[in-house]
Amino acid sequence: MKGSTRRRQMLRIAAACVLAVGVWGSGPASSQTQTEPVRIGALMSMTGALAEYGESILKGVQLAAEEINAGGGVLDGRRIEVVVGDDQTTPQPGVDAAQRLISVNRVSAIIGALASGVTIPVATSVTSVNKIPQISPASTAPAITTLKDDGFLFRTTPHDALQGVVLGDVAKEQGFSNVAVIYVNNDYGKGLAEAFAKRFEAIGGKVSASIAYEEKQASYRGEVQRAGRGKPDALMLIAYPGDGVPIVRQALEEGLFTKFVFSDGMKSTELITAIGAQHLEGMVGTAPEAVADSDAAVRFRKAFEAKHGALPPRPYIDTGYDAMYLLALAIENAKSTDGTAIRDALHAIANPPGEQVLPGEWKKARELLAAGNDVDYAGAAGSQNFDKSGDVPGTFGIWQIKGGKIETLRIVEPAA
Repeated sequence: MKGSTRRRQMLRIAAACVLAVGVWGSGPASSQTQTEPVRIGALMSMTGALAEYGESILKGVQLAAEEINAGGGVLDGRRIEVVVGDDQTTPQPGVDAAQRLISVNRVSAIIGALASGVTIPVATSVTSVNKIPQISPASTAPAITTLKDDGFLFRTTPHDALQGVVLGDVAKEQGFSNVAVIYVNNDYGKGLAEAFAKRFEAIGGKVSASIAYEEKQASYRGEVQRAGRGKPDALMLIAYPGDGVPIVRQALEEGLFTKFVFSDGMKSTELITAIGAQHLEGMVGTAPEAVADSDAAVRFRKAFEAKHGALPPRPYIDTGYDAMYLLALAIENAKSTDGTAIRDALHAIANPPGEQVLPGEWKKARELLAAGNDVDYAGAAGSQNFDKSGDVPGTFGIWQIKGGKIETLRIVEPAA
């Protein structure tokens, strides 16, 4: 009798375990899955050459998530949870971090990476394979446009074929007729160096040398000396602060350059602190930047300053913010966290037609989508109208170092 009772108890326990497994594994339809947070990966450069940018861009991403959560979240009240992965500004760690975000943290989409040389392998070997949408807020290499990513890779910043035009014009405006180029040997550096040379030479300038450098070298004097042959008017430096600072320092120490033009990767207060403002007075550069007095940019700036104080003079904080808003809108529009559904919805919520939605207007956006209306998100960083390649148009700021600070001289919109 006791044995029979014991067997019946064991059978009931086994049946309960089978039922529990069935409920746990029932997928998106289960009540637990429908109430848990929607996880978005933030593949940021928290260490490595772009660490200075990673921290500030992440603040933009998190600000957008906080606003969305305060406005009711997505999919009937589910919160957005930002899960951070450090790509170390290096391809293989970036690929590994992206894979962990998907397989371990089970994110529905990824914002990042920052460096084009990390974004590209992540897109081709991780996100597109797993059908996870990826939006880079900072990768500008022209090669991304034609990448075979099955449409899962987007970016919220304009590409370097456009920035190269602006850089060429700026160098010519500075009165330089003969410029040497030193660039980081990756997709970003090569693409921008080529775009700059094409434009500068088309308007009468001469590129006396175009020299690639490998990252994290003990010294860059060899590259600097080669660039200085023939005494060009200035050095165009396409780099990140980690390598760019010693390149500028060694160029000054060698007495080969006193004039510089900088790409977006060198728009950094770290550069001024390390080199000294007196050596950089009047130096210019370019970086993607929104029209400062647009309604969208003003709303973003006020929200950021209310949360963090002054907006740092670094690029891509607003593009990170926009990437989060766009993903949340796509999820709400698709009524799903399925990667393919999000990918397809990104084109719908970012492009006309539709009622304009500005940064911070999450409740308005939700109401419009719930009523079956189209929305057109007006980005903090400018137009976020995705083309078929996931690229956006954009404006660029021409910036100058003046009195130890970085100031925007003007905003320009290059011809495509």
